Amino acid sequence: MPAARNSALIEARDVSLARGGRVVLDHVDFRVDRGEIVTVVGPNGSGKSTLMQTLIGALTPDQGAVIRAPGLKIGYVPQSLHIDATMPMPVGRFLALPQRHSRAEQAEALAMVGLDDVARQPMTSLSGGQFQRVLLARALLMRPDILVLDEATRGLDQPGTAAFYRIVEDLRVRLGCGVLMVSHDLHVVMSASDRVVCLNGHICCHGTPEIVASAPEYRALFGVGTQGTLALYRHEHDHAHDESGACGPDHDHTHDHTHDHTHDADGGHSGGKGVKHSSGAARDA
Repeated sequence: MPAARNSALIEARDVSLARGGRVVLDHVDFRVDRGEIVTVVGPNGSGKSTLMQTLIGALTPDQGAVIRAPGLKIGYVPQSLHIDATMPMPVGRFLALPQRHSRAEQAEALAMVGLDDVARQPMTSLSGGQFQRVLLARALLMRPDILVLDEATRGLDQPGTAAFYRIVEDLRVRLGCGVLMVSHDLHVVMSASDRVVCLNGHICCHGTPEIVASAPEYRALFGVGTQGTLALYRHEHDHAHDESGACGPDHDHTHDHTHDHTHDADGGHSGGKGVKHSSGAARDA
């Protein structure tokens, strides 16, 4: 069960931002609390990466504010990272950049992502799934309060993606950290999330995965078949949903759907009980 949520780790308040004369984020309110997994989903060009960069401080909003908890430590996992194949770099050396960490710290981080025996292997010899887990291990060396995953599973197959997010769920429980995900892979990410935010320039709707998947705004963006996106990942958790979709403790249940489908979605978060709707028409921003 997620850790107790006392206050926001990161919060966007009425954030708007334009790039190249085009509004990319329009009056966005968004927060990630300690111990919860929040996923932002939306089509290409919907502002997902811009929101991520604004939240971590890489971009400054034109309007509104981003509030970060004092002393917040962010562990960032990018979509990909280029390693020059002509200069083989062992995993242990990679984990020592840009800050040095002891071998014991490196071994602990690698063990947490299920890679106990790769410290001496060249980065270029790793599979796609192993490579992304090493990036996750490097983020863990920061002792983060929040993990920020920017389409970190792009390019992985479905089993690799499911394995990666099982690790993320375990880390959330073990460390009590918050997790903010932007992802193209809705069918795995959504069922692992406490809250899902559907973004298309503004926040179209948000709530629990089950409720957002059936929301008209979400289905308009991703198609009527997307309700099956919750099906491909068996997710056990110990919280209950009331009629509004809000989470509460003291109830064990398992989602085990069997639907299958394909989709063209590019995936990614905000907060609240049940589904909340935006009054404006969605922009492709």
